[in-house]
Amino acid sequence: MNPSRTQLWMESMGDWSWPGRGAASESAPLPPAWVPAFPPRLEPAMAVAGHPAGIPWQGRATPRRLLLAVLLSALAAVSVALAAKRPLGLERILGADAASRAAVTDTTSTTPAAVSQESLPTLASVSQDAAGSSIDQASYSSRALGGQGSFLVYLPPGYASTTRHYPALYLLHGQNGHANAFLQIGLQDSLDRLIAHRAIPPMIAVMIQDASGNNNWQNIGRRHSESYVLEIQRLVDRMLPTIATRAGRAIAGSSKGGYGAMRVALGSPHRFAVVESWLGFFDGLGGRLRGDVPVLSRLGLRAFVYGAESDSAANPAEDPAFAARLRAAGASAESAVYPGGHSLETLSEHLDAMLLFAGRALFGAG
Repeated sequence: MNPSRTQLWMESMGDWSWPGRGAASESAPLPPAWVPAFPPRLEPAMAVAGHPAGIPWQGRATPRRLLLAVLLSALAAVSVALAAKRPLGLERILGADAASRAAVTDTTSTTPAAVSQESLPTLASVSQDAAGSSIDQASYSSRALGGQGSFLVYLPPGYASTTRHYPALYLLHGQNGHANAFLQIGLQDSLDRLIAHRAIPPMIAVMIQDASGNNNWQNIGRRHSESYVLEIQRLVDRMLPTIATRAGRAIAGSSKGGYGAMRVALGSPHRFAVVESWLGFFDGLGGRLRGDVPVLSRLGLRAFVYGAESDSAANPAEDPAFAARLRAAGASAESAVYPGGHSLETLSEHLDAMLLFAGRALFGAG
């Protein structure tokens, strides 16, 4: 196999459109009836007779009347709070929904803004295999990206007939890559088999699609791809029956996605209990790791990083060195250097081991 062609295959799957774009999205089937929403969607603003809900009502309420109404409501809230001797807060004066919207003042912040209940995307079925697992897709308007975001979801066998909650594994592709690269290396079959053998707990896997470019999984300029990962994590916790705690979340990635997974995990140490880097690198992450020492020494972190002997894109010597730094900071970290190069073939050969590591680390949560 030509090495240069192998690397190109890993970083770009070629002619493929994101979920929610182009002809592929137009032919996508409707979402299955059993796909739940946790919590359920809120209805749009109350409809006025003869006027559809969700469309701004241009009635007789003038700006002066609206301002007067807001002032009177605030005054009433102040009076009630004083009478009850309760502390005043933004939520008490404006109401919880209005307060949460008022608190979001910068949509480009590195901290992802809360997404309103009405903006939950809809899952659409892509495929289902003989084992009973399925692949779904979703697209939505991402505030962090400043454009369209999308992701694929693996739902384990039996998902449709149970009320249980599942741990979740978030997966980040390589630079200019595609979320379905994880399906190309056999993710669905591997998860089906390991779950069936009870080697790992049933889990949800979320394959996130980033925009093309050199800034995958970083907050640079107006595109905040690192915040985008956290934005999707928050969406998934509300859309699906996940175990919505740190102990129930793992994050992993390949190549530039391995760097991204470690960057996100160290940048938000209270969100993920497990992190893996597959053929990745760790440039510029030392400061985050040093800042995480108090958190990691208290909460811990399970980490696995690996490289390939013939990798010309990511230096495999960085993996054992960074694993040692993780251990020094309080994490439980392992590393390996395997034969092979920077290719999907190498990823596929070690996929089961990586899923076993993440799944066993999540067993307690499951």
